[in-house]
Amino acid sequence: MSQGSKPLIQNTKCDCGHQNPTGTVLCEACGKPLTEEAEAQPILEMRYDGVARRSQKENPGIIDRVWNFFSSVKVAIYLILLTLIGSSLGTIFPQESTFLNIDPSVYYKEEYGQLGHIYYLLGLSHTYTSWWFVLLLVMIGASLVICSLDRVLPLYKALSRQRIPKHMSFLTRQKVVYQGQVEEDGADWVERVKPIIKKKGYRVRTDGGTLLAEKQRFSRWGPYVLHIGLIIFLLAVLGRNLPGLHMDEHMAFPQDEPVRIKNTSYYLLNDGFKVEFYTEDDMPEEFKGKNKVLPKEFQTQAILYMCEANCDDLGKEPELVEVMRHNIEVNHPLNYKGLKAYQFDYDLTPILRSVSPVLVDSKSGKEYGKITLSIDDPQREYQAGEYTLTLTQSFTDFGLGDNGKPVNLSPNPNAPAFLFLIKGPELPKEGIQYFYFPKQIDKERFNQEAINAQLAGGEALVQLDVLSMDDVDFSESTTYLNIRVDKAMPFIWIGCFIGMIGLIMGFYFTHRRIWLRIDDGTLTLGAHTNKNWFGIRKEVSAILKQMNIEVDEKSLENNRGTKDESN
Repeated sequence: MSQGSKPLIQNTKCDCGHQNPTGTVLCEACGKPLTEEAEAQPILEMRYDGVARRSQKENPGIIDRVWNFFSSVKVAIYLILLTLIGSSLGTIFPQESTFLNIDPSVYYKEEYGQLGHIYYLLGLSHTYTSWWFVLLLVMIGASLVICSLDRVLPLYKALSRQRIPKHMSFLTRQKVVYQGQVEEDGADWVERVKPIIKKKGYRVRTDGGTLLAEKQRFSRWGPYVLHIGLIIFLLAVLGRNLPGLHMDEHMAFPQDEPVRIKNTSYYLLNDGFKVEFYTEDDMPEEFKGKNKVLPKEFQTQAILYMCEANCDDLGKEPELVEVMRHNIEVNHPLNYKGLKAYQFDYDLTPILRSVSPVLVDSKSGKEYGKITLSIDDPQREYQAGEYTLTLTQSFTDFGLGDNGKPVNLSPNPNAPAFLFLIKGPELPKEGIQYFYFPKQIDKERFNQEAINAQLAGGEALVQLDVLSMDDVDFSESTTYLNIRVDKAMPFIWIGCFIGMIGLIMGFYFTHRRIWLRIDDGTLTLGAHTNKNWFGIRKEVSAILKQMNIEVDEKSLENNRGTKDESN
């Protein structure tokens, strides 16, 4: 009977008296075929020794239909193919996670045209974290579990309850069969052949004139051990989406500024950055004469800190304790308790961090006081002598919109600008508005003096001015690091290891069984293996020859079709 068809009979009581569960193809006790289809087969289907699976239930309910869907090998293959196609689509263009700072809604259209825009709209720019890709992985996992349970339970039942005496029709419908005459008593002959078969590595059991020899049964569990490994692998892959188990972030670390690593209590400080460039003499041949400046080696002198207090309090400085120092180079990451920082890129453009301008009188040059203005985290209010400066608006990338009003062009600190309301002596009661550009190039580009004169209704009475380079703090370089945490990786390796054990069990070992019985001087032998039929025919031939029965190996192959056996 084919494994996917329904049972053809309802009465499953065998002639031997054993009551078999409905749907069983072969009697669990003697192996006699119980269905018309099995009776018609010249060679029996032995995958589960004829034991019925749940997916073969005749009148399935809703749960059974779901079970049947996921227990189908065909469905599992379709799911795997769909997942492979989805994975391939994710490789057409780079995924969003491979970039540092992009707006994906704009980037894909600008870089790859309309096709890139469609790619983004379909959600393929984050394929491997999308709901449909995760759903496919979950369905593959469910298929693995249900396929395994649907098959391993009947297989275990069939193999663990094997009985030694088998029906004649069971023996003669094996692929390896021998029938011949013996002169001595059946029980005596079986006792003589028993040690010969044991020397071949078989575990032998006898019952009078019948025998069952079996070896390497464990190989039948190989596919299911492989399934266990794959299930662990899939669970580990899905678990990487859980908070704290996986992180793969690209972060910028300006020099001399500790930066908190996302979703952790760690801070990393770029304590210095070194880069060495190729000279014309040691430049690789393929780049010579191309006027390219190539880095030969670059290194981040990193210090890793653990935050012990005030970690999430924005109003207080975090208390940091140094835990590790490491010079990060390409392929030589910082590694601390599973957190790894890989060298990814660098930028040698100086970045302004803070300035300390002095509030001075525009005409006399009298100094009223100095303030310290942080570019990234400015305060709401400053005091310079008797004057109060209230920050009313800030820009990271100042520009003018189509209507002529100030706008922020991007979140990057390309052209920082700050609008203050200044109140104090000799100023109007409501104060004056004052635009301040920390960078000299922006002061000239946007004409700071003209803007402030217009805001003041004439010449501004006070102004902010940096009097010395000592009052300017900037980062000389920025290093870009790939921060990785992958606590699920050990489970991925465990799944791979278990899966490899299953493959070895299934591919390199064979489950072999030999049954024989002697009735009135007639020896009937049947043998079965899940692969390598040539090997088991050779073993059976060698056993018979040692019992002084000359037989050709090829003659052991069952090509005779069915016979009419009555017992």
